[in-house]
Amino acid sequence: MMKRLLLVDDEKWVRAALKWTVENSKLPFVVGGECANGLEALDWLKSNRADLVLIDITMPVMNGLDFLKELRQSGSDLPVVIITVNDEFSYVQQALRLGAVDYLLKPIEQEPLSDCLLKWLKKQEKLLPKPRETVGVPPDSSLSLMEQVMNYLASLPPGKITLTYTAQYLHINPSYLSQLFKQHQGINFIDYVIELRMKEAKKLLAVTSLRVSEIAERLGYNDLAYFTNMFKKTVGTTPSTYRKMLLQEKQQNSAL
Repeated sequence: MMKRLLLVDDEKWVRAALKWTVENSKLPFVVGGECANGLEALDWLKSNRADLVLIDITMPVMNGLDFLKELRQSGSDLPVVIITVNDEFSYVQQALRLGAVDYLLKPIEQEPLSDCLLKWLKKQEKLLPKPRETVGVPPDSSLSLMEQVMNYLASLPPGKITLTYTAQYLHINPSYLSQLFKQHQGINFIDYVIELRMKEAKKLLAVTSLRVSEIAERLGYNDLAYFTNMFKKTVGTTPSTYRKMLLQEKQQNSAL
């Protein structure tokens, strides 16, 4: 199945060059849309589907970093690759903390672009739930759509849950699913998933000897620093400190 790319850059010739490079990569990608800035891209995504976004980090109106912030705040986990130049690496680090999946340096050549797209494809294959993980809860027409959503989420490990794949499973638009979930559950989809993942993280820290990096990867976080920051924001302490606290508490109880 062809994957749809959204290209976002304020320079038309850059978008044209990117499109040509994508089409010559011989990978299963098609350019589904082009936008000149982040704001235009957010509007485009309200009524169009993309599997991956390639966006320049420096643009007028709305840059790539602000686009990524707005995208995540809306509850979308749509994968984003940042396009940048060497002297903007501090922005790249911020983007990675916000969940950008990768970055490309200008000028973009065929080989690094192909490598980036291929790496993303392989990662998606690993993240995509296996058929046997979903056959236990096939869509049931006797249930409401939200009941089907919650049944599906309950059938998967927290690290496998994404807005995109949930929407695909139920054959609905991701933006519509995000709005519906907020309306019925009173919480953004992404925030709900974060709660599930942090609950699972605390469990794994308590009952396993897995390294923090292994737990982060199991829960779908490729950036250890981003996972640590998210855990601290949710729980109030870092994963390592949380595990030490549990160990100390266990030792104290054993001494009694």
